[in-house]
Amino acid sequence: MNQTDIERLKILDHMSEGDYQAFLYDCDGTLADNMMAHKLAYQEVARNYGIDLDLNIIHETAGWPTVLVAQEISKRYNVPLPESFASEKSAVFINKHIQKTLPVVHVYEHLKKNVGRIKIGVVSGGSRSTVSITLSVLGLTELIDVLVCAGETSLGKPHPDPFLKAAHDLGVDPEKCLVFEDGDPGTKAAEAAGMKWIRVDKV
Repeated sequence: MNQTDIERLKILDHMSEGDYQAFLYDCDGTLADNMMAHKLAYQEVARNYGIDLDLNIIHETAGWPTVLVAQEISKRYNVPLPESFASEKSAVFINKHIQKTLPVVHVYEHLKKNVGRIKIGVVSGGSRSTVSITLSVLGLTELIDVLVCAGETSLGKPHPDPFLKAAHDLGVDPEKCLVFEDGDPGTKAAEAAGMKWIRVDKV
């Protein structure tokens, strides 16, 4: 870790003090420094349908399932997109970017130092197949107690359902969970679930 990462980790340690029983981490942009890779994958696939994608849309929809992001792109550009758009985007991300995934160091180290002390969940708007590969590349798979991904609850972020499922599966009351996020949809979902949260990108 460089000095900046060490300082950020200290801040994160301080902010996460309390009688929490579970830490729930988003994956993309929170544990994994891969948001630009996701944006480039969306942009490449959108270009196949004649769309010059504004990457700010991907920032705004951080945490949404890929299927819903595709619907938003279709709506904003008034271009019909096939149901295969999400799988096409995932394929580009996996084939071109996923093996180069690096951690968001202060969050990655925070998770690792709390293993065994507190229950660990990852709650993502990504597909289980993609998130599982990402966590494997980062070496985190065996450290996580519960993984909740897109399509595994009736509603995704910004609704509370994914976080409530993680709490239920961990056997922890929602108010005893602390959420680590990098986007507004995730923090809104945490609030709706009755959980406190930290924006790791603001640390």
